[in-house]
Amino acid sequence: MPVQTSRSGSLEESEVFHILGNDRRRAIVQLLASRSDRLDVSDVATEIAASESDSASVPNNLYKSVYVSLQQTHLPQLEEDAVIEYDSDAKTIEPGSNFESVLQYIDNDDDDSDTVLQLHLGLCVLALALIALEGIDLPILSSVDPVLWSVLVLLTVAASSIYSLLS
Repeated sequence: MPVQTSRSGSLEESEVFHILGNDRRRAIVQLLASRSDRLDVSDVATEIAASESDSASVPNNLYKSVYVSLQQTHLPQLEEDAVIEYDSDAKTIEPGSNFESVLQYIDNDDDDSDTVLQLHLGLCVLALALIALEGIDLPILSSVDPVLWSVLVLLTVAASSIYSLLS
C-alpha cells in the first residue's frame, strides 16, 4: 500500500491526539515550535535522547535508537499528516501545513491563561460576597440591587475574557 506523502485537508481532532500521544512526536513538534528555522534530524535525535537519558551524557546506543525510530516511524507519520516537511536528502525538518493545528493542543505552560482564570475566580467570589453581604442590609451595599451586582461582575468577566482572547 503506497504511503500518502502530502495531505490536502486539515487533521481531525482524533488524528491530532494520536500524533501527540507519542512522547517523541510531541517532542518534535515542541522543538520545531521553539526554533524559527529548519532542524537537523540528528539535532532532534540528540535532544530527545538527552531528555530520555538518566545520565549527564547521552549513551550512543540511546541516540542511535532514537534516530532510527525518528527515521522509520515518527518523521514519516508526521510528514504523512503534513505536520512537518522532511527533506530526506538534507536530513532536515520544518513545520508543515498542519503544524499549527497540532501545536495548539500542546500545553506550553501558558501562565497568561492561569492568570485570567484566577482573575475570573476572584471576581466571582467577590460578587458572591457582595451579594451575600447585601442580604444583611449594610447601608452602602444594600443601596445597589443584587441583580445589578451580578450583571456588573458578569460584564467584567466577559470583558476580561474578550480582552484575553484578542491579546
